[in-house]
Amino acid sequence: MSTKNLRVNDQIRAREVRLIDADGSQRGVVPLKEAKAVADGAGLDLVEVSPNADPPVCKILDHGKYVYEQKKKIRDAKKNQTQIKLKEIRMQPKIEKHDLEFKTKHITEFLEEGNKVKVTIRFRGREMAHTERGRDVLMLILELLKTNEVGFNVDRSPQMEGRFMSMILSHQKKSKSAN
Repeated sequence: MSTKNLRVNDQIRAREVRLIDADGSQRGVVPLKEAKAVADGAGLDLVEVSPNADPPVCKILDHGKYVYEQKKKIRDAKKNQTQIKLKEIRMQPKIEKHDLEFKTKHITEFLEEGNKVKVTIRFRGREMAHTERGRDVLMLILELLKTNEVGFNVDRSPQMEGRFMSMILSHQKKSKSAN
């Protein structure tokens, strides 16, 4: 439950609540007025942490500190996530050997950074009659990557999409048991 939807002190509507002390010990089911009195006596807030329970569960704590800690947990969880980006390399079926090696070097760098790579061959005009040349170029890229000893997976094998033929590669995690 988000911290915005929590009911605090006078916003709680239940007649009786299951009360949890500031130290985490359960006080059992008590009337709402008694729970508010205990919270006021401790100088803290009465926060409804589980409103859907029967009776609702309320905890005695510092509301401001609780909200701050919840936001900090969310921030830390986002910090530990990794973003995988899809990089695209475009070329034509009539690509020279040096250019192909150069583009393959870029694909290798992208894969080692942990990104996915979409390799696209663009066909223009009469090149559409010879799509097998594009497939040959993509297969040659796979062979070059294997000779570079780059661990990769082919997520999507070469497919035609209009005037483009593309395949998607991703980085393969190296495992010591495979070697």
